Amino acid sequence: MEDSVAFRVNLALRDLLALAHDVQLALARRLDLGATDVQALQHLAAGTPMGTVDLAHALKIRSASATVLVDRLEAAGHVRRDRHPSDGRRVTLVIADAARAEVRAALAPLVDAVTRLTAELEPGQAEVVAKFLGDTMEVLRAYAAEPPGAG
Repeated sequence: MEDSVAFRVNLALRDLLALAHDVQLALARRLDLGATDVQALQHLAAGTPMGTVDLAHALKIRSASATVLVDRLEAAGHVRRDRHPSDGRRVTLVIADAARAEVRAALAPLVDAVTRLTAELEPGQAEVVAKFLGDTMEVLRAYAAEPPGAG
């Protein structure tokens, strides 16, 4: 890849990563929620069963803060606490169907715009972009999972 093209790709990727945070804040505003509330809903929407302590770890906040957050989301009707399917002593957090629909509706203009961009790609271009994005996500996941000072 030509140096100027590689530079432009790296610059665009850096800008994209910075914009991801802005998009999350914009989603929070559209839903009239805090940014951490939106992050919590995203974790719960991923489908992995979580309790409050699991959510606290995922958000990197204290358990007490996660309890307050879950109470707030539950009071707003966004989350409910269900008994864990195999351990009745535990509680699993479940995102409400109405909250999923609200998030979907808030994201629809963004998803539609990106879908239109994707549709404009030639099949060969789409393959290259899909591979690049997949590889980039692996790099980002590895970086996010790396403990502090390990690099």
